[in-house]
This record gives sequence, C-alpha cells and structure tokens, in this order.
Amino acid sequence: MGSQTGAALQKHSLLWFIVAVSQCVSVLGCGPHYEYRIEEFCLAKFRLDMQELDQRHWCSWEDTVELYGELTNCTYLVALKMECFWPNRLVDEFFIRIHKHYFHDCSMSGRLLRDPPNRILGPFIVVPILVTLLMTALVVWRSKRSEGIV
Repeated sequence: MGSQTGAALQKHSLLWFIVAVSQCVSVLGCGPHYEYRIEEFCLAKFRLDMQELDQRHWCSWEDTVELYGELTNCTYLVALKMECFWPNRLVDEFFIRIHKHYFHDCSMSGRLLRDPPNRILGPFIVVPILVTLLMTALVVWRSKRSEGIV
C-alpha cells in the first residue's frame, strides 16, 4: 500500500512539474519576441497618437481612453497571435513603462488638477471673511454696550 501511494505521489509530482515547465517555457518563449512585437506594433502607434494629442491633455482620461484601449487591445491581439498568455509579466512591465513616461504627472483619478473658476472659488473665500468681520464687529459692539449695565 505504501509503495502504491509513493508511486501515485511521484506521478502527481511529475505531472505538476511538467505543467509548470510547459507554462514557464511558454512564457519565456514569448519573452524577447513578444516584447519586440508589442513595442514595434503597439507602442509605435501609441507614440504617434500621443504626439498628435497636446501634452496638456495627456492626463485627461476623456482624451486618452480610446488610445489607451487601443494599446491594451493591441498587446492582447499580439499575445493571442503568438500564443502567449495575456496579461503576463512583460505586459505589466510594458504598461508600467508607458505610465512612467506618459502619465507620471497625472492624478490617480485621471482628471486634470486645476483650480475652479473664480465665480465658484470667490464665494468660498469672501463669505468666511465677511462672517468673521461681522462676528468681530458684533462682539465689540455688544461688549461696549454691556459696560454701562452692571
């Protein structure tokens, strides 16, 4: 009974080893060729599209969502054609490089950070100042008026 369990365990271990090696070979086989293809086909087009877009709009999700989607789909289609897994480590590293180059100054929400217009910002500044001055005047007026009443 013990030898049958040991043999079954060896077969099970061998099966897992073969599956792991085949996965590693598949991913490693895609390495330099896959990386070259996505840079040649996908990144080249993305660079041209981003150059056409004004650099001030790079952080605007509305302006870049379509370009970013095309880039993502391109990396997927190249992986599919080359029979690579997607997403994989190379794709992750590729997109990290993209983000470091094009989107490093952007906020996490993807919106451009800027001050609101003066018509909105003005009341938020003026109202507290006026309330502070009014309350100070009221306190001074009440303190002078109550001096005579003791």
